Amino acid sequence: MTNSSVALQDSSTPNGQCFGCGPLHPEGLQIKSHWSDDSESVICRFTPDTRYIGWPGLVYGGLIAMLVDCHSNHTAIAYHYRQDGRTAGDGEEPIECVTGHLGISYKKPTPMGVELILKAWVEGEVARKSRVICEVWAGDIMTCRGDSVFVRVQADKLRAQARKMIADLGIPGDV
Repeated sequence: MTNSSVALQDSSTPNGQCFGCGPLHPEGLQIKSHWSDDSESVICRFTPDTRYIGWPGLVYGGLIAMLVDCHSNHTAIAYHYRQDGRTAGDGEEPIECVTGHLGISYKKPTPMGVELILKAWVEGEVARKSRVICEVWAGDIMTCRGDSVFVRVQADKLRAQARKMIADLGIPGDV
């Protein structure tokens, strides 16, 4: 159970195109994260289909890493909004974070055909760089634990850096 009907991705990044969590990616996973009922953590539920098989009967570890990355990022964003006393989509400059470090520890094999529950929270102080812990549960078994750092960024500056890198490499297109 969660205490919000609107997913964090839909309220904080409604134009997101990330393969894992972007609401506008037509072929992406479009995961949905919500505050838990007690508002102490952020929860995501996802059931992988057979496209994401690794070993027979087991979920591909790269998918698990992507789920942890995307869910943890939106956890960091949600905590920043809470710290700033704001609500996503409030008309002010959106809060955005990027992955500074993604740490994944696979504890047990993750079985296919089971709903995965990701539970994440900011460990310690919410700051420009925030540590997020994310557990992946298959039923009563924790199969993975993420220990990552997310960095609050100014999206316009990040976009300008990306454009410059693309231009410097001579790649046509825009971000």
